[in-house]
Amino acid sequence: MIKALTSTRVLWVLFILFVLESLAFAVVMAVWDFQIIDEMSDPTLIKAHIEAMSEGQRAVHAVMTGTLDVAYPLTYGALFAGVALKVFRPTFTVPSLLVVPVDLTEGVVQVMALNGDMSGLWLKSYVTPLKLILFVGAIVIAILALIKLWKARLRR
Repeated sequence: MIKALTSTRVLWVLFILFVLESLAFAVVMAVWDFQIIDEMSDPTLIKAHIEAMSEGQRAVHAVMTGTLDVAYPLTYGALFAGVALKVFRPTFTVPSLLVVPVDLTEGVVQVMALNGDMSGLWLKSYVTPLKLILFVGAIVIAILALIKLWKARLRR
Protein backbone atom coordinates (compact mmCIF):
# COMPACT_ATOMS: atom_id res chain seq x y z
CA MET A 1 0.00 0.00 0.00
CA ILE A 2 2.79 2.44 0.91
CA LYS A 3 4.59 1.64 -2.33
CA ALA A 4 1.45 2.39 -4.34
CA LEU A 5 0.75 5.60 -2.43
CA THR A 6 4.28 6.90 -3.01
CA SER A 7 4.30 6.03 -6.70
CA THR A 8 4.94 9.12 -8.79
CA ARG A 9 2.15 8.14 -11.18
CA VAL A 10 -0.36 7.72 -8.34
CA LEU A 11 0.69 11.04 -6.82
CA TRP A 12 0.19 12.81 -10.16
CA VAL A 13 -3.28 11.27 -10.50
CA LEU A 14 -4.14 12.40 -6.95
CA PHE A 15 -2.80 15.88 -7.69
CA ILE A 16 -4.90 16.17 -10.87
CA LEU A 17 -7.98 14.95 -8.96
CA PHE A 18 -7.24 17.47 -6.20
CA VAL A 19 -7.09 20.33 -8.71
CA LEU A 20 -10.23 19.18 -10.54
CA GLU A 21 -12.18 18.75 -7.30
CA SER A 22 -11.03 22.19 -6.11
CA LEU A 23 -12.23 23.70 -9.40
CA ALA A 24 -15.53 21.81 -9.13
CA PHE A 25 -16.23 23.51 -5.79
CA ALA A 26 -15.62 26.91 -7.37
CA VAL A 27 -17.84 26.12 -10.37
CA VAL A 28 -20.76 24.85 -8.27
CA MET A 29 -20.56 27.87 -5.95
CA ALA A 30 -20.42 30.27 -8.91
CA VAL A 31 -23.31 28.64 -10.81
CA TRP A 32 -25.56 28.43 -7.74
CA ASP A 33 -24.32 31.74 -6.26
CA PHE A 34 -23.54 30.69 -2.69
CA GLN A 35 -20.63 30.42 -0.29
CA ILE A 36 -19.98 27.06 1.34
CA ILE A 37 -20.06 26.70 5.11
CA ASP A 38 -16.96 24.50 5.24
CA GLU A 39 -14.70 27.14 6.79
CA MET A 40 -17.36 28.53 9.13
CA SER A 41 -17.27 27.36 12.74
CA ASP A 42 -19.60 29.70 14.65
CA PRO A 43 -22.98 27.93 14.94
CA THR A 44 -24.92 31.21 15.08
CA LEU A 45 -23.29 32.51 11.89
CA ILE A 46 -23.71 29.16 10.13
CA LYS A 47 -27.40 29.03 11.03
CA ALA A 48 -27.94 32.59 9.75
CA HIS A 49 -26.00 31.79 6.56
CA ILE A 50 -28.06 28.67 5.89
CA GLU A 51 -31.32 30.49 6.58
CA ALA A 52 -30.32 33.19 4.07
CA MET A 53 -29.81 30.56 1.34
CA SER A 54 -32.59 29.59 -1.01
CA GLU A 55 -34.02 26.07 -0.83
CA GLY A 56 -32.22 25.24 -4.08
CA GLN A 57 -28.90 26.52 -2.78
CA ARG A 58 -29.25 24.47 0.41
CA ALA A 59 -30.11 21.37 -1.62
CA VAL A 60 -27.15 21.82 -3.98
CA HIS A 61 -24.81 22.52 -1.06
CA ALA A 62 -26.03 19.36 0.72
CA VAL A 63 -25.54 17.22 -2.41
CA MET A 64 -22.11 18.74 -3.02
CA THR A 65 -21.12 18.07 0.60
CA GLY A 66 -22.38 14.49 0.39
CA THR A 67 -20.50 13.75 -2.82
CA LEU A 68 -17.65 16.05 -3.81
CA ASP A 69 -16.79 16.91 -0.22
CA VAL A 70 -16.52 13.21 0.58
CA ALA A 71 -14.12 12.57 -2.30
CA TYR A 72 -12.08 15.70 -1.57
CA PRO A 73 -10.56 14.75 1.82
CA LEU A 74 -9.91 11.22 0.57
CA THR A 75 -8.01 12.72 -2.37
CA TYR A 76 -6.02 15.39 -0.56
CA GLY A 77 -5.40 13.13 2.45
CA ALA A 78 -3.87 10.45 0.23
CA LEU A 79 -1.94 13.03 -1.83
CA PHE A 80 -0.38 14.78 1.16
CA ALA A 81 0.35 11.49 2.95
CA GLY A 82 1.93 9.99 -0.18
CA VAL A 83 4.19 12.98 -0.76
CA ALA A 84 5.22 12.99 2.91
CA LEU A 85 5.95 9.24 2.81
CA LYS A 86 8.29 9.67 -0.16
CA VAL A 87 10.66 11.68 2.04
CA PHE A 88 9.81 11.44 5.71
CA ARG A 89 8.97 8.78 8.30
CA PRO A 90 5.35 7.59 8.51
CA THR A 91 4.75 9.75 11.60
CA PHE A 92 4.81 12.78 9.30
CA THR A 93 1.58 11.52 7.71
CA VAL A 94 -0.45 11.89 10.92
CA PRO A 95 -2.07 15.23 9.96
CA SER A 96 -2.89 13.88 6.49
CA LEU A 97 -4.54 10.81 7.94
CA LEU A 98 -6.39 12.51 10.81
CA VAL A 99 -7.84 15.27 8.64
CA VAL A 100 -9.91 12.78 6.64
CA PRO A 101 -12.27 11.57 9.41
CA VAL A 102 -12.43 15.09 10.86
CA ASP A 103 -13.44 16.55 7.48
CA LEU A 104 -15.98 13.76 6.93
CA THR A 105 -17.47 14.37 10.40
CA GLU A 106 -17.81 18.05 9.53
CA GLY A 107 -19.58 17.05 6.32
CA VAL A 108 -22.17 14.96 8.17
CA VAL A 109 -22.95 17.90 10.47
CA GLN A 110 -23.23 20.21 7.47
CA VAL A 111 -25.59 17.94 5.52
CA MET A 112 -27.80 17.64 8.61
CA ALA A 113 -27.85 21.43 9.05
CA LEU A 114 -28.50 22.08 5.35
CA ASN A 115 -31.47 19.72 5.61
CA GLY A 116 -32.91 21.56 8.63
CA ASP A 117 -31.37 19.71 11.60
CA MET A 118 -29.24 22.33 13.35
CA SER A 119 -28.76 20.21 16.51
CA GLY A 120 -25.19 19.22 15.61
CA LEU A 121 -23.90 22.68 14.67
CA TRP A 122 -22.12 22.98 18.03
CA LEU A 123 -19.76 20.25 16.80
CA LYS A 124 -18.60 22.43 13.90
CA SER A 125 -17.10 24.87 16.40
CA TYR A 126 -14.62 22.08 17.22
CA VAL A 127 -14.18 20.02 14.05
CA THR A 128 -13.84 22.91 11.58
CA PRO A 129 -10.86 24.58 13.33
CA LEU A 130 -9.31 21.13 13.89
CA LYS A 131 -9.81 20.29 10.20
CA LEU A 132 -8.16 23.54 9.13
CA ILE A 133 -5.19 23.02 11.48
CA LEU A 134 -4.68 19.44 10.28
CA PHE A 135 -5.09 20.46 6.62
CA VAL A 136 -2.52 23.27 6.92
CA GLY A 137 -0.14 20.97 8.78
CA ALA A 138 -0.51 18.26 6.13
CA ILE A 139 0.03 20.64 3.23
CA VAL A 140 3.07 22.25 4.89
CA ILE A 141 4.64 18.82 5.41
CA ALA A 142 3.86 17.92 1.78
CA ILE A 143 5.43 21.17 0.52
CA LEU A 144 8.54 20.59 2.64
CA ALA A 145 8.77 17.07 1.21
CA LEU A 146 8.45 18.42 -2.34
CA ILE A 147 11.19 20.98 -1.66
CA LYS A 148 13.44 18.22 -0.31
CA LEU A 149 12.72 16.05 -3.38
CA TRP A 150 13.38 19.00 -5.70
CA LYS A 151 16.72 19.79 -4.01
CA ALA A 152 17.77 16.13 -4.25
CA ARG A 153 16.87 16.09 -7.94
CA LEU A 154 18.93 19.25 -8.55
CA ARG A 155 21.97 17.63 -6.91
CA ARG A 156 21.90 14.74 -9.38
